[in-house]
Amino acid sequence: MTLFPKALLVVAALGLAACNNPDRYGAGGAGGADGAGGFGAGGIGQNGLGDPNNPTSIAYFNQSVGDRVLFLVDQSTLSPEGRNILIGQAQWLQSNPGYAIIIEGHADEQGTREYNLALGARRASAVQDFLISQGVQPSRMQTVSYGKERPIEVCSEEACYAKNRRAVTVLSAGAGV
Repeated sequence: MTLFPKALLVVAALGLAACNNPDRYGAGGAGGADGAGGFGAGGIGQNGLGDPNNPTSIAYFNQSVGDRVLFLVDQSTLSPEGRNILIGQAQWLQSNPGYAIIIEGHADEQGTREYNLALGARRASAVQDFLISQGVQPSRMQTVSYGKERPIEVCSEEACYAKNRRAVTVLSAGAGV
């Protein structure tokens, strides 16, 4: 996994960005072989993310806008830092209407599978509701909860747990709006 440093309104705990796995949804999925090939000025490159200096690329969104917000233990309430990141996401999405998003809700490894799936769903819904309140069309969004099934870090320390309590906005070309 490659981690990208965040560049906008983040504290040290928010210093991580998205996994760089272009085929995470298979061919045709977000960043997959057929996901966004040749999409406009975004210039999707060989890694599926495009040029991080191009303000219409997925790489730019991930690095400069920020693709994730973090949550406190057992919480789905957005922090001020999270709201600032989501305001930037909403502005970017409104400027780039060719993208749809999947909002992934995640939890740390503490608690039961069922509890963490529900918590991840609440986190994804909180992000979705905030983006809708900022003017992003609901038809461009889907949510999914992975609970504790897709950790970024695996260890039994608070530093790892904190990175796993997150909601991640994953872009895909072809919003259909």
